[in-house]
Amino acid sequence: MAFPVTRLRRLRKTPVIRDLVRETKLTRDDLIMPLFVRYGKNVKNEIASMPGNYQMSVDVLTERCKELYDKGVKSVLLFGIPEHKDETGEVACHDHGIVQQAVYAIKKAVPDLYVVADICNCEYTTHGHCGTLIDGDVDNDSTLVTLAKQSVSLVKAGVDMVAPSDMMDGRVKAIREALDAADFQNTPIMSYSVKFASAYYGPFRDAAESAPKFGDRKTYQMDPANRMEALREAEQDVIEGADILMVKPALSYLDIIRDVKNNFNLPLAAYNVSGEFSMVKAAAANGWIDEEKLTMEMLTSIKRAGADIIISYFTQDIIEKL
Repeated sequence: MAFPVTRLRRLRKTPVIRDLVRETKLTRDDLIMPLFVRYGKNVKNEIASMPGNYQMSVDVLTERCKELYDKGVKSVLLFGIPEHKDETGEVACHDHGIVQQAVYAIKKAVPDLYVVADICNCEYTTHGHCGTLIDGDVDNDSTLVTLAKQSVSLVKAGVDMVAPSDMMDGRVKAIREALDAADFQNTPIMSYSVKFASAYYGPFRDAAESAPKFGDRKTYQMDPANRMEALREAEQDVIEGADILMVKPALSYLDIIRDVKNNFNLPLAAYNVSGEFSMVKAAAANGWIDEEKLTMEMLTSIKRAGADIIISYFTQDIIEKL
């Protein structure tokens, strides 16, 4: 039926009816907070391009995790900045590595906090690329060895889930086989299945001290212009044993989030990345937007597009409002 019998505004008349018919609801269960741990003691370095976020030593990070958990944050994603880097990222595989130390401390202090570890080499290599270099480019297959070793070491330390973000072909299979061989069959893999070579990562590279010393990452991260390739990437990770798929970044790729959700029956994560966060913070600092309203609208759009899980630096700002 058409107007005047049908009046769609009837279901918008009051806050109560709007809540009753709301199709998409953002909850604290949807969110993961990314955190950065670095070497040292009593270190809390604010990241200039990401207001309210810090590089923290293990002791400070542990206290921060207690605070976040008390506020309702149930899961964190850890990135590490080591004291010394090497050519291959082998330093990330050591049982006394910086993230491993953080996991031990967090699990002792906040045992019920769900800890996810990013699996990549860019923070740990002297050149800033995501794996072992041969002839000036990242060598795919030798990098798989490091990623698998890093994953096993972190799970031994107590990590609940690993999240490979490197975009090497075959890394989910290599990690799954390594974890299973180490008797960690029940540890899930959340794969950065569809990760684009995006300009939105700039502030993160400040935070993780992971900018490449030369060139770019276009030979292994996806071309932002490609859509069908995203489905091929996701399908490959499903075949190799991923438990959760991910699209990164989120806002410029809501169509990809929906495509992946429609084509695969695994849980889907989306990463609301540093550039998306920092643009909102910068606009709010200039008084151009209502930060809280825009943040909620933005995160709701990511969930509406199909994300079951949202990794966001806004988690700490909005968790008590949900």
